Amino acid sequence: MAVPRELRSLDDVRAAANGDPLLLWAAGDLLGGARAFFLGEAAAVAAPALSGRDRLAVTGPADAAAALIRALLPRLRPTFRPVGDESLVRDLVTRLPGLVFVDAFGWMQTETATGHGDGAAWLTPSEHPDVARLLAEAFPNSHARPGRPGVRRWAGVRDASGALSACAADAWSAPGVGFLAGVAAAERARGRGAGTAVCGFLLDRLVADHGTAALMVDGWNTAAIRLYRRLGLSWRPLAAARIADPVHHP
Repeated sequence: MAVPRELRSLDDVRAAANGDPLLLWAAGDLLGGARAFFLGEAAAVAAPALSGRDRLAVTGPADAAAALIRALLPRLRPTFRPVGDESLVRDLVTRLPGLVFVDAFGWMQTETATGHGDGAAWLTPSEHPDVARLLAEAFPNSHARPGRPGVRRWAGVRDASGALSACAADAWSAPGVGFLAGVAAAERARGRGAGTAVCGFLLDRLVADHGTAALMVDGWNTAAIRLYRRLGLSWRPLAAARIADPVHHP
């Protein structure tokens, strides 16, 4: 049985993954616990606690990817979830006994400034309690929260009264891929452009700092997808799988 080779540099990850931004995002700077591997024409990155989950990002032809994931899963905690293009993950589930499909969702990205950031600004740490309150109201399941590891900074839009109308975070960004998370808008502000402004502001900064800005979004969230498409982001269908019974995984 072939043994995966570990990749020690971002240049090696980029080459093995053919520049796949999902894997470059998962790899981060390779200093925060992420580990990258390749086998044949497939590459994978095991990234602990990345955007709220232990993720095993994978790319490559189905045969090679299945061999790589089969070799890696016994070496990782059972909480690691393979994630990649939806068609690949569905194929992996049919090839690897004990792996079950979890969900399909989207990766959206842009390399171009949106020009839609007017009215938004960076928030200071003293404003983070306002962010926490808005998330509790509008996005209680957000992985990004003030003070959580990997969440670097927050942007927001305030209304005429000074109340926080919308927020978004620069969170779990990698050297070559900035990541947008924690997007929330108050009910009273929806349809008034606050979400567009805060997302445009942050996406423009991420593109300037990293070259690529990306996010993940549930496929059922059509309002958010429409917003991101208006801001110029492209859609890529992803999916995740998990070990069927992690309690009994060796």
